[in-house]
Amino acid sequence: MNKKTAITFATCALVIAVFVIAAIIYRPAEKATEVSTAPSASPITGGELRNPLTGAKLDAPLAELPQVTAVMVENSADAWPLVGLDQAFLVIEAPVEGMIPRFELFFAPDAVVPKIGPVRSARPYYIDWAAQFGALYAHVGGSPEALEKLKTANVTNFDQFFNGDYFYRDTDTRFAPHNVYTTIKNLIDAEINVKKMPVPSYKFWQFKDGVASGQAHSLTIDWTSGSAYDVAWDYDAATDTYIRKQGGTANFLEHWAKAVVDNVVVMESDMQVLDEKGRRSIRTIGTGKAMLAQDGQIIAATWSKESETAPLKFLDEAGQEIKMNAGKTWIEVVPSLSQVTTSN
Repeated sequence: MNKKTAITFATCALVIAVFVIAAIIYRPAEKATEVSTAPSASPITGGELRNPLTGAKLDAPLAELPQVTAVMVENSADAWPLVGLDQAFLVIEAPVEGMIPRFELFFAPDAVVPKIGPVRSARPYYIDWAAQFGALYAHVGGSPEALEKLKTANVTNFDQFFNGDYFYRDTDTRFAPHNVYTTIKNLIDAEINVKKMPVPSYKFWQFKDGVASGQAHSLTIDWTSGSAYDVAWDYDAATDTYIRKQGGTANFLEHWAKAVVDNVVVMESDMQVLDEKGRRSIRTIGTGKAMLAQDGQIIAATWSKESETAPLKFLDEAGQEIKMNAGKTWIEVVPSLSQVTTSN
């Protein structure tokens, strides 16, 4: 190798070395690993994986949060017997016109419910409770305030008036408007094929396993004048559950089904009649008094919901979230806890 060639090689080697050193010194910092803030699909309570909706123990985590379906079901005398309430993981019962209670049923996607109804109209406060799940909200029309709210609420509006193929009418044994029904299969098909539901993102309750306390408190609710709509929740210590009675009987559902739940909440909220038809507003955001029936005990509580999309939680006297028993929950919304009587 002659002197000129050697100099050329040395120069090239020096240039390459400079570029390598510069690349090492000035290379961009590696992007920090992103930490997801999305709610866990399988929250861990007490070191155990649990279903986020029912608190049932899981062997493996879920891939994503279950999609929630909410359905409005009426409770007027012309609608009895009702169907589907015993299969919901959550039921919220609140008054509409005339202080007649109406139900909002919440279903998980694995629920097997071949008939739900009679399905009735929307009210604004039920929309707020469904918004915490980003739920499909199934109903038949609604009040003017509810229909306006549905334009912007964090729910997927599914009105029978515009999606009739996913509902049906029983014209043999019922008369309108008390004869509209649907099924979970129909509504899940709609979520997949019609509404293209977004991936769920919500936070719900903390759960525990129920353990009978040795107490045996039941409770009753005086809904309105007369006894037809009065509700009793009778505690069964053998199963650590509560059995619902309405108008003195547990048989208010089709096929003699009974509503049996693991937690009963009664929450007090401000209510105001809006018009001559008796439609009302119910405050859903903020805090208020509540009581929780669980394990045979009656627990003084405070309900709390910070925003439309925030979960409805129940806090103890120390301000800590009360863990719900795994299973089903029923929430009664009343204007005053003075309507509630407890007994042993």
